[in-house]
Amino acid sequence: QVQLVESGGGLVQAGGSLRLSCLASGRTFSSAATGWFRQAPGKEREFVAAIRWSGGVTRYADSVKGRLIISRDNAKNTMYLQMNSLKPEDTAVYYCAATRPTLNVPSTADVYAYWGQGTQVTVSS
Repeated sequence: QVQLVESGGGLVQAGGSLRLSCLASGRTFSSAATGWFRQAPGKEREFVAAIRWSGGVTRYADSVKGRLIISRDNAKNTMYLQMNSLKPEDTAVYYCAATRPTLNVPSTADVYAYWGQGTQVTVSS
């Protein structure tokens, strides 16, 4: 089992930055791929970014490439999402997620077995 808790969301002006954190507990975290998804009001949950357990491989949605950076520190059981040059369309609830042990870096939500409760990010124009 893996438990995930997000933090770091908030209100920021367009062009600003935020850093989200996802603290994990559970013995399988270090061998799981982890990712960030988001869901805006009235829209389906969408993939944002994912990272291999070793941190050596990352994957991003086209809409966030060059602005958002995913990373993880296995010694701290923590994953991060550095969000730069934020836009109003980035407004959403952001969820962290973890797979069961794998070498893959999936972008499909149903592959992820564990989810956090979400943290709100609001970008004002």
